[in-house]
Order: sequence, then structure tokens, then C-alpha cells
Amino acid sequence: MRRYLSLVLAAAAGSGVAAGVDGCDGARDLRLVNGKIHTMDQGNSVVSSVAIENGLFVARGRPLSPCTKTFDLGGRTAVPGLIDNHNHIVLLGLRPGYDTRLETAASVADVQALLKARAHTVPAGAFLTAMGGWNAAQFAEKRLPTLAELDLAVADHPVLLFQAFTGPGATNSAGKAFFTGKGVAVGETGVIAPNAPSLAALNALRALETFEDQKRGTADAMAYAASVGVTTSVDMGAFVIPGTADAQDSFLFDGLASADPFHMYDALLALHREHNLTTRLRLFLLSMDTEPGVPLLMKRLLNAFPEFGDDLLRISGIGEFATGWPLFGRAEPPGNYLDALQLIARHGWTFQQHSLSAPEDQFTVSTFERVNARTPIAALHWSIAHAPRIDQSTLERLKAMGAGIAVHPFEYLAGAPGSGPPLRTIVASGIHVGAGTDSAQISTLDPWLLVYYMVTGKNAAGLLINDKQQLTRIEALRLYTAANGWFLHEEDKLGSIEPGKLGDVVVLSDDFFDSTKVPDEGIKRLKSVLTVVDGKAVYNQLRSPNILRNNR
Repeated sequence: MRRYLSLVLAAAAGSGVAAGVDGCDGARDLRLVNGKIHTMDQGNSVVSSVAIENGLFVARGRPLSPCTKTFDLGGRTAVPGLIDNHNHIVLLGLRPGYDTRLETAASVADVQALLKARAHTVPAGAFLTAMGGWNAAQFAEKRLPTLAELDLAVADHPVLLFQAFTGPGATNSAGKAFFTGKGVAVGETGVIAPNAPSLAALNALRALETFEDQKRGTADAMAYAASVGVTTSVDMGAFVIPGTADAQDSFLFDGLASADPFHMYDALLALHREHNLTTRLRLFLLSMDTEPGVPLLMKRLLNAFPEFGDDLLRISGIGEFATGWPLFGRAEPPGNYLDALQLIARHGWTFQQHSLSAPEDQFTVSTFERVNARTPIAALHWSIAHAPRIDQSTLERLKAMGAGIAVHPFEYLAGAPGSGPPLRTIVASGIHVGAGTDSAQISTLDPWLLVYYMVTGKNAAGLLINDKQQLTRIEALRLYTAANGWFLHEEDKLGSIEPGKLGDVVVLSDDFFDSTKVPDEGIKRLKSVLTVVDGKAVYNQLRSPNILRNNR
């Protein structure tokens, strides 16, 4: 019994929970001391300590609550919680199986090691999946792992690796037995061809998934985000799966980026009701109506309130689509686009538009200008997302309207020379700009990989693909912190460590700001050792017993 009690107390200390402290359960009071804390305020101040009370940063020197826990950082570097201004973390949480992030894998051997490590944390015989967020181009071998290689890693768990939106995929012997039993064609080397075969494999696993699986997967996705320092994810929705009720007038598409738009948030909402959200989520509601009356968008605008929610979970805007789009099955720009955007502006919503090419940029900006002539959009904080090919004149037109740019260097994984976005040009223009990942289909959720890209211009294979557009380290980090509250109308709440703002802090595994300690290649290996959200330690790798103490 004594040994059991010791283990319980040790687990409570490791998780940041105040065990046995009367009246302090659920307290959101915390202090960090003896650190190098980069506040990312306007003066880029660096302080040694910071305090949080009731989930908010408070002025230094203020008396502390008796429930305050203190973490001695031992000289470690800390930064504000990172904000990913455009990802698809809700979809990541809904994917079947036990997710294994392959974002940092540089070889087949790395894939094997990650799968083997993950296998030790899941139930016996459970499916291990790695769906989206990686590309075979990042591996030294430039190919998918084979069935034999996957068997060497995990013979006692079925495996499915699934690339991008519709495959290809790869599986091991246990997975092959499952999929062939479901009528899915699997090659001798374990390869599942892209499109129909890969989608059949995906849907075979979806059919086994329960609501509890979705809740667990959503919690796992947030836990991973916290481990790499992302404390706020701005989710940009999903395409509509064919056959979804009440969505017949929308663009329909099945793949890794697809879901039922009316039920995809159910697991997330359940966790919120149970007080089990560990990171903040901001939702943008995606619709791709093909009809003039924009029925799905209209349902959203008439039956939801902009910026409705609380500090952990909030509806923040419309995007990254409002109508069908030229790249998705249409030869011409959508004829209902202007009407859709005028509705969004008239109802007072923030909006973000996906754009990957110069023609898309021009069409979007021209429509923004027409809307702006009737309903000014500056106060609504509209933006273009991705912007890999945007030019100076287009930037100036957006800037003149008070619109912004959300950059997402997703080509880090497999981009070729000439890949964008033109980061230096965008930042130098003076337009409002912030960064995100566009994970988790074609891009990594790990922000440090994209910070590496922004600082070096190099892709996952180390090839220079965005020369003369590099940013400094502090510029890149600012795009992930102080610059991103603007996209949510929360610049007064998020992005920097200042009194009155939400209490989110990340203590880093090494000193990002010191290139002698963290050379450029080392940026890719940065993680969190302590992530604080809302004044609570939601991820803690500070294991020394003198790190956490209670102030009572």
C-alpha cells in the first residue's frame, strides 16, 4: 500500500496536479521561475519569472494564491504558447486506429522506430495508423516502407500508413490479412494503390471506429500538439463525404480530408463538456456550396453566432472555403462566390480563403475588393491562406483593404526549388501576417519543422527550395505567437506573455534563440518539456523532484 501511495503521489507531481491539497483541485494558478522567458511583447522583453492566476498572466510582484504551483525552470528557455493559425486537428482526431506521427522521420528506419515505440503504448493487437502529415519524399529511400520492413517493426499489430488525401498506403502482414478480408487489394510488398484501393482501406477502418475511439483520438491529437508546443489550434474544417445527409448541394469528396460537417465536432464537444480539453481550439466552418443559394453556408450563418464559445473552444470564422473552388472539379471560378462573401461580411464573420496560385489570388482579391466597397472588411480580419505564389502588387491590394496573409509552408515535406511562400517579401510588405501548418493531410503539425523551413529555406531533405526568402528566428517565432491572435480577433488575449492575457507558456527542450546551442538543423528537434494552457501544466517532462513544489 505504501508503494502504491508513493506511485500515486509521484504521478500527480509529474502531471502538475496538486494531490491532497484542500480546495486547490482544478486551480489555474502557476508560477515559472529561474528561466529565460521570451514574452514576445512589442519590446521582445525577456524575463526570469512569470505568474498566472485564474488562467491569466498577472503583473510581477503581485501576491500569489495559496494554490499556486511553482516550476523552477533551471535556466531553460520559455516562449508564449504557439498558435497554429490554420490546421485540421479535428480531422486528425477522428482518424481510425492509434495515430503515430511520422513528421520527423528521415528514413525507413526512423519509421520503424516510431511505430515500435508507439506499439508499447496501445492495447494488444490494436491498429497502428500514420495518416497524413508525412510524405515518402522526406525519407532517405524516397519510397514507402515495405511489408517486410513494417513486420520487423511491429509484427503483432496491424499497420496502415496513408499518404496525403487519397493514398497511396502501406501495410504489414497483419494489416494485409485484415484488408484483403475486406476486399481491399494489397500488393505483395504491402503497397495499397492510391485513390479507390486506399480509400477502401480507410473506410474499412472507419467502419470499426466507435464514438469513444473518436474521443480518444481527439485527446491524443491535442496531447501531441501540446508536446510540440502548440497551445491553440485554428481548425479549418473538412470536405463533405459523399452521401452525407442535408449536404447534397455541396462539393462532395471522400478522402483523408473529409467528414460529416454536422457531426465532426461531436467528440470535441463531448470532451469540452467533460472538461477534458487540454489545448485551445478555434473553429472555422468550411462550406463548398455549388448552388446559387449557398445552402450549407446559409445554415451556418443563420444558426451560429460568430465568436461564440469560451476561451478553450470557440467558433471563430468561416473558411477555408465558402463555395466550390476551381481546383476542385470546376473549370471556371464559382459564380456564387461574390454572393457568399457578401453574406459573410454582412453577418459580421471573419473569413479565410484557401489560395494556392496566382489566378486564385487574383480572383479572391478582386472579390474581396468588391465586397469591401459595400461592407468594409478591415474590422472583420479577412485573410488569404497558404499564399505560396503571391506577388507584391497583390499584397498591396490586400493591405489596402486591411486584409491579411496566413502563410503555411506545407511544401517543407516534399517541395521543389522555387516553392513558397515568399516569406521575406510578405513580411517586408507590412501586411498583417501570421503562420500555421495546414496539417494534418499534406503538412506536419510540428511547428518547429516549419520554423526550420522559414529560417533556412530548406525542405525536409535539406534541399534549399526558398532562397532569399528566409526569416530571422525571432521573426519566424513571432508569426507563430504574437502575430496570430489577429486572425481570431483575440490579439488582446493570445500570443504574448503580458498581464491580462491567457496563461499559455511553452518551456523548450533547448534554447531556440542561441544558434550555438541550437544550430539550424537542431531547430527541427525542438520540443516542449513543459506546456502550460490556461494556467495548468498539460504536458510535463520536467521529472526532477525539485521542479514542482507547492507554495502552501
